[in-house]
Amino acid sequence: MIRHIRHPRDLRQSVCGLPAAGVQRWENDPTRVEYTCEDCYTLLPEAQRPDDANHPPGDPTLIDTLRRIVGNRQHAKIDGVLVDLWSASVTVLIWDQLRDDKRQRLLTLPSHELILRCIAIYTRITAKRDHQ
Repeated sequence: MIRHIRHPRDLRQSVCGLPAAGVQRWENDPTRVEYTCEDCYTLLPEAQRPDDANHPPGDPTLIDTLRRIVGNRQHAKIDGVLVDLWSASVTVLIWDQLRDDKRQRLLTLPSHELILRCIAIYTRITAKRDHQ
């Protein structure tokens, strides 16, 4: 079932224009692309703004950009993907704990993949800690 994002200024419709009466499920977190209407996601005002930073794979300044997001306590758009404060802080937290060879392996990935891998590592670590 495709979920829609509620329009920020008109609660009677979704971002893609579908009336609220026709929506069966609402998405609360617009960053979850896999279950959200693609039109809702791409029409969000935040998604249409220009990129704050571009980092090709292998660019170590990506971590500096993520540290800036954490320091400013403000999300940013990196390589076409909105990165929120939590994702940036988790990525920096995991990055600081990794050995240099693991960092170099992660740097070969596109920026969104690097962030998702760090979040996955964080999730596994916290899940183990919660079950003990």
